[in-house]
Amino acid sequence: MALPPAMNTRLFIIAHAPLAHALRECALHVFPDCAGDLLALDVPPHEPPEQTLAHAQALLARQGQAPVLVLTDMYGATPCNVAQRLVDGVHSRLIAGVNLPMLLRAWSYRGEPLEALAARALAGATQGVMQVDAASAAAPQPTCHP
Repeated sequence: MALPPAMNTRLFIIAHAPLAHALRECALHVFPDCAGDLLALDVPPHEPPEQTLAHAQALLARQGQAPVLVLTDMYGATPCNVAQRLVDGVHSRLIAGVNLPMLLRAWSYRGEPLEALAARALAGATQGVMQVDAASAAAPQPTCHP
């Protein structure tokens, strides 16, 4: 009996406008094939959280049953607060503090189980942040190690 193919995790960015779509466009630049599994929701200023939640739920409903890793820009802000109401902790995980290295790492490993993918995304975020000495010809060194 053949096993069903592994289901890739979808990524869903919920962030203050225009960051979500800007990050999505950056990811599409690197991975042109990610359009169908990379969702973005820009949260406009003054939009009620209930309306943002309804938009997020509608976007996810169209995507089927694949697991989803939700990435938001800042813990405690409206996008994150909405995302906390969206995720279930079983088929979805939430990470706040999205940056481009996190997003690209997550995309690269989206075939891994959701918990492992979340760990990879966090590692990508921290390893992608470093102080660069512009005067030095040496390779940049990470400022922190996970």
